[in-house]
Amino acid sequence: MHITPDNRLKKLIVIGDRLLIKPTKPDERTASGLYLPPGVQEKEKVQQGYVIKAGPGYVIPMPMEDEAWKGEEEKVKYVPLQAKEGDLAIFLVSGATEVMYENEKYFIVPQGAILMLEREEEL
Repeated sequence: MHITPDNRLKKLIVIGDRLLIKPTKPDERTASGLYLPPGVQEKEKVQQGYVIKAGPGYVIPMPMEDEAWKGEEEKVKYVPLQAKEGDLAIFLVSGATEVMYENEKYFIVPQGAILMLEREEEL
């Protein structure tokens, strides 16, 4: 498979309740006017960025049933995440892991570290 700008992130699989977030520039303001002042970013260690990929969610434990008549079709089930690809997320840097992928900075963030989401569509 040849890597292109369109498919380069398809090789990345985000696990569980984590999100891959591309940080915005420190002084970037969203179309709706959401803006994190520099003082908040420094004091509170808060960052904002766009959700690029989302994991499947929280695993739902399956009951242990040992019934021979049941098939082996049991698949893992998940409670989906609130965050979706394309959302703007404000998150705690302390809960995030910074990574570099193809010379771009990203954060891997558990959903628990997300403080707020902004979504383009109406809620």
